[in-house]
Formats: sequence, structure tokens, C-alpha cells
Amino acid sequence: MRRTEKLTNRNRHFFLTILLCLSLILGIVGCNSNTGTNTEPGTAVQSESAGKSDVAGQGDGAGQADGAEQGDGAGQSEGTEEKTGDLTASGDTKTEAGSNEKEDAKTDAGSNEKEDSKTESLLPQTTIPELTIEKKAVPETEAMRFVENLKIGVSLGNTFDAYKDTGLSDEMSTETAWVNVKTSKSIIHAFHEAGFKTIRIPVSWHNHVDKEYNISEKWMARVQSVVDWAIEDGMYVILNIHHDNHPEANGFYPDNAHKEQSESYIRSVWSQLAERYKDYDEHLIFESMNEPRLVGHEYEWWIPSGNGDVKESVLCINELNQLFVDTVRASGGYNASRYLMCPGYDASADGAMHSDFVLPKDTPEMESLRRIIVSVHAYTPYDFALNLSGTSYFSSEKKSSTRDIDSFMDKLYNRYVVKGIPVVIGEFGALDKDNNLQERVDFAAYYVASARARGMTALWWDNNSFSGNGENFGLLYRIGGYIVYEDIVDALMKYVD
Repeated sequence: MRRTEKLTNRNRHFFLTILLCLSLILGIVGCNSNTGTNTEPGTAVQSESAGKSDVAGQGDGAGQADGAEQGDGAGQSEGTEEKTGDLTASGDTKTEAGSNEKEDAKTDAGSNEKEDSKTESLLPQTTIPELTIEKKAVPETEAMRFVENLKIGVSLGNTFDAYKDTGLSDEMSTETAWVNVKTSKSIIHAFHEAGFKTIRIPVSWHNHVDKEYNISEKWMARVQSVVDWAIEDGMYVILNIHHDNHPEANGFYPDNAHKEQSESYIRSVWSQLAERYKDYDEHLIFESMNEPRLVGHEYEWWIPSGNGDVKESVLCINELNQLFVDTVRASGGYNASRYLMCPGYDASADGAMHSDFVLPKDTPEMESLRRIIVSVHAYTPYDFALNLSGTSYFSSEKKSSTRDIDSFMDKLYNRYVVKGIPVVIGEFGALDKDNNLQERVDFAAYYVASARARGMTALWWDNNSFSGNGENFGLLYRIGGYIVYEDIVDALMKYVD
């Protein structure tokens, strides 16, 4: 359906009022500790990507890291994360089982049609741009065909990656601490029905392990149930270690001082995950770590030339990636040939291009098959896509808008893709800035078309956030189970093939 009426402030309030009423009925409205007011429905109280900025040499945010997530480090309490951006997190908001059942009931086909009709006239009319982007030569290999088959994806943000470093009374409550809604089978199915072929399920594990890093069976089973729902729908699933990088997590930290602890954590967690999923076929992909970096360091999101601390961290990341590959491969089953994703420093494009970054060596049987995928996050151009105080303007027809996308993708293409090494952009997106919907449609179309022209696949970061003054990347409203921004989704899908 196409929208025909411009969104006015009155219409915006009307839309939010409808959603608020639904949330009040469902009994899941939380309290946002940032403002002291009720959290608006669909607004995540924690935003994954705060504090991310563009890598040096990639345009607007020169000297900062592209697609990096929020700082996880100092100043955390009651489930909050200290951020370098404008937001801080609120505390844990639980969603009761009864509410979840009601939410699930609202996501059937009839409800979706009703909810779609409510929002149809509230968003401005848009046009998906007609793009002609020259397709570059991509090696005709099994690995390249695998990435092509991933099509377009979504990252299930601020869900299983949520965590609390202090005051956690119920480990299972972390799932709803940042988004206020428990993931249901119908939510996963709604993403699939919208056209997403791949779903990345970021998971933080440190709230769910004992002193020997043994993972709680309750948490392991809960994550597995969501993985199974996606695979039952025929989706590809990416599973990782996410917010376990900051010192308070006692997980991994890529420097020499924490080397022994980091290796123990990576080995233990991946040994358990590999054993749990060894009988899952290639629809399941493992990703070693999320944005490994020196959390709290002055160069957490910046990769300066010649800095000794960052160089040490890059070398540690190489070793941890190698440990990950060795651990998974040794577990046997489908893990012996599973596709594995490995990031560079902060998972940025510049991290993957760093002169000291090397991909792990695979087993002799797999080495020539290129089953190691380069994992990259890129909210580019930063000033438009992620910077809350940056520009709201983007045009697929303007080089000033598109040059940073072309630049980082060309670098990845030339270093990896032309050599038959697959690349997946596991996080990208553009936050809503005063309803700049046409610009976000242009961005979505151009970004995906450019990635696909270079043999890469990209996954939109959906944090279920739609309102307020934070990082609103949401596409699918999880309480109602319907797509709010159909135009953006249409733009994402248009140039997948």
C-alpha cells in the first residue's frame, strides 16, 4: 500500500496515541528513566548503536569508527550502558507471560491488516529511486553463491544482546530489558513474511554464565527456540557473542592484559554453542564476536595510524578469531564446514582494512572453500545514518550523499571479494530524523543495490524504536507484529536480486 498524506505533528501524535492505547491495554508500558515519563510504545529504552561513528578516512566522521556500537564500559548500573551519544539506558522492564500471549494474539493476519490501515495515511508518499549501479565481477564460487543466497537481512537488536551488570535478579528478564516485548514466533515470522531472508540474533552471554563460564540451560534453551523459529521459516540465522566485551562483563577484552581471560571465555562459550548446534546445517552461521575493541579507551571507535594500543588489540582480535575457528571446527558435525564470520577492530570497514588484521586460517579441508566471512558494520554515511545531530538529507542522485558508501564498499570489494573472500555487512541502517522517510528510502535502496553489485549482503539493525529523540531504527513494530515503514522495506527488497 502507498501512503498519500503527509505526516503532520497532529497525525504523529494521533499515531502514537493509538499505539499507546494498545500498549496500555496489553499492560506493557514501561517507565523511561531518561525522561521520567512513560516510554512511548515501540520505543526501545536502550539503543544498541549509540556512540558509533564513522571510521577515519570514510568521510563525514573522519577519525571515528564506522558502524561501531555504543560504549559498554564505565558508568553502568541497573542494566544501563554508558554511551558517547545522547542517550542512556533505562532499567529493566519486565514483560509478563500473560502480556506476551496477548501480544502474540495480535500478530495474526487479521490484526496486521487492521494495524496497517491505521498507519497507511499517516506517513508521507515516497518513491523508490530507479538505480543503475554497475555490477562488478564476483568470483563464481560456492562461498560467493552462499552470500548471494543470504539476500537481505535484519538484526534483532536490543533483545538477547541486552544485559545488566548489577542488580540482576532474574536472568531471563534481560530479553525484555531494552525493548519491553518478548520475542515470539509470530515476530520472527513477520520478518520473514516481509521479505527478510536472513536474521542475525545478537546474544550477550555474560549474565547467563557461572564462574567457569557454563551457560545457563534456561538461557541457552530460550535462544535456541528463537533460532529454531527462524530456521523453520527457511531463514538463515547468524548467532554471535555480543555485549561481552566491556571489563565489567568479565568476558573478553582484546588486549594482552586480558588475554588469558578472553581466551578462556571465547573457548568456553563457543565450545558449548558448537556442541549445542553441531547438527544444524548451513542455515546457521556463527559470528565470533561483536565489534571487538578497547572499550573505554580513547581510541575505542577510532583507528589512528601507528597507535600501539590499537595495534596490540588488532593482533589480539586475530588470535581470538583463530581460537573461535579452531574451537568450532574441532566440535565436528556440521561445524566442521559451517560458515563462520570474523570481524576486525570494532567491526568497522577500516578495522577490516587494517594492515595488521588477518583472517583466521581454516582447516586444510575448508581453506580453499573460503568458509570464513569478513564481518563488517557500517552506518555510512555517519552524519546521515547515525549521527543524531547530523544531516537528515540523503539523495541517491547526489555524489555528496553516496560517495562514502561507494568508498568503503570498494575497499572491501578490492581487498576481499575479488579474491573470493565473502563479506557480510551485519549491521547498517539510517535512523529516523523528523520523519525524513524519502531520504531513508533513497538510502536503503542505494545501500543494498551497492552492496549487491559488489557481491555483499547487508542486514538492517532493527531495535524496535520508533519515537522519541533517540536512535529510531525500527521497521517492524513488535507489539503489533506489523511493518511500520513498508516503503523502506520495499526499497531494501527492490535491489536484492
